[in-house]
Amino acid sequence: MPVVGFVRDGSADTSARLAASFRKGLNETGYFEGQNVTVEYHWLEGQYNRLPQLMADLVRRQVAVIATPGNVTTAAAKAATATIPIVFGVGDNPVRLGLVASLAHPGGNATGINFFSQEVVAKRLRLLQELVPKAVRFAVLVNPANAAVAENTVRDAQQAAPALGLQIQVYNASTIPEIDAAFATLSREHVGALFVAADAFFVSRRGQFATLTARDRTYWKCFMESGSIPARSCTERSPLICLCSRPPNLSLPSTCKPHAHSELRSHQDCLRLPMRWLSK
Repeated sequence: MPVVGFVRDGSADTSARLAASFRKGLNETGYFEGQNVTVEYHWLEGQYNRLPQLMADLVRRQVAVIATPGNVTTAAAKAATATIPIVFGVGDNPVRLGLVASLAHPGGNATGINFFSQEVVAKRLRLLQELVPKAVRFAVLVNPANAAVAENTVRDAQQAAPALGLQIQVYNASTIPEIDAAFATLSREHVGALFVAADAFFVSRRGQFATLTARDRTYWKCFMESGSIPARSCTERSPLICLCSRPPNLSLPSTCKPHAHSELRSHQDCLRLPMRWLSK
């Protein structure tokens, strides 16, 4: 039975929908786990130092295919083998990353898709500025363990900042404690907004981001409360408010000034939404 090595830099929990879509795609092409194909799932959870040994093991066992949704995992697979087929999903131009010869004729042993998340850094920065038009100092958080994404994010953000009239301050975090430390620094320095790089480890820690944001800046906590939002969570002193859709039947104190609502099935739906912030 052929073996597919599926390597993701996030966690199993945060990548559940991606894995489900992968299995659905296999089924649509006639492959079913446990029947005519075996899929080995490897979740790095941001521990990129595991990649060399993991890729060496997959190559040694001559798996049929290596599936790598992510820039770092794809680069590691490409460096490990020139013969085993690699199917990737990356957030930057695969030609610029050295994965393929061209989009029309990739050549070699790798092919896949580009999500363009890295190529729209400047656009994302402009959208964030529209949400917080009075902010001048923006923090950019990158993961130095994901060097390619970190370098591209910093470069594109710094190039776009002058035309937008923004000051960019770069912060690094590649572990859970380092995210905590970065937020502590952001709170002390009173930055206007936080721009987070498109990194799978950061996606896997979105609950931590939401909790730290609520704790440090007194934002609405609709993603944390199970009943109603207490008045102390949303006061006139709050510097920002959350453009996060609220669950149905959620009572709001009179001091709150919501900008957007939509009906959701549960608080979990609210948790899965991207966190966006808007000036009062």
